[in-house]
Amino acid sequence: MLNVTAIQNHVLSILKEGLSPLLTYHNFDHTLDVMAQCMAIAKAEGITNELVLSELHIASLYHDAGFLYVYIDHEQKGCEMAREQLPGFGISKVSVDKICEIIMATKMPQSPKTHLQQIICDADLDYLGRDDFFTISDNLCKEVLAYKIVSNKKEWEKRQELFLQSHTYFTKSSRKLRTPIQLEHIKKLMDNKKGLKFNP
Repeated sequence: MLNVTAIQNHVLSILKEGLSPLLTYHNFDHTLDVMAQCMAIAKAEGITNELVLSELHIASLYHDAGFLYVYIDHEQKGCEMAREQLPGFGISKVSVDKICEIIMATKMPQSPKTHLQQIICDADLDYLGRDDFFTISDNLCKEVLAYKIVSNKKEWEKRQELFLQSHTYFTKSSRKLRTPIQLEHIKKLMDNKKGLKFNP
C-alpha cells in the first residue's frame, strides 16, 4: 500500500515553509481543505478501494504544490514535483501517472474525464457552495490583486459573480450538498447588485 502518511508529512512540510504569504487563497489551509473534501466526497461517492483513495489523497496534496515555484501553470509544476519525489516513497510509475492526471484535471477550465478527477475538481471549488464562501472569496481577491491577475476589486467582483453563476459541480454528492447553497449565494448577489463585500 502507498505510504500516504510519509508523503503527506513531506508535502505539507514544504508547503508550510515555502509558500509565499501573498498566497492568501492557494495556501497551506487550502491544501488541507481540498485533501479533506476529496476524502469526504470519495466516501459519499462510495469509493472504498484503498489504492484508488491513496492516489486521490496524494494528488490532493500536490495539486497546488506548484505554487511554490510558479503561479501560471502551477498544475504542471506540481506534476513535475510529484514525478521527481514520489518514486523515493516507493510509488510506481503507473500510480504517479494516475496522480498527475488527477492533478491536471484541476486546471481551469476544469475538464475531468474520470470519477476521481471529478472528485478533486469538486473538492477544489467546494467553497462555492459553503457558508464560508464570502470569506474565502475575500482571500482569493486579495491574492489575485497581489499577483495582478485583476486590476481592481470591481473587476474581481464581476469575474467571481460570473464564475459562480456558470459553475456546476460534477459529482452527484457535491451537487446535492453544495449546489443549493451556491444558488443562495447567487441570489444574494443578484438581489443587492453590489457584488461581493470585501474587508478594507
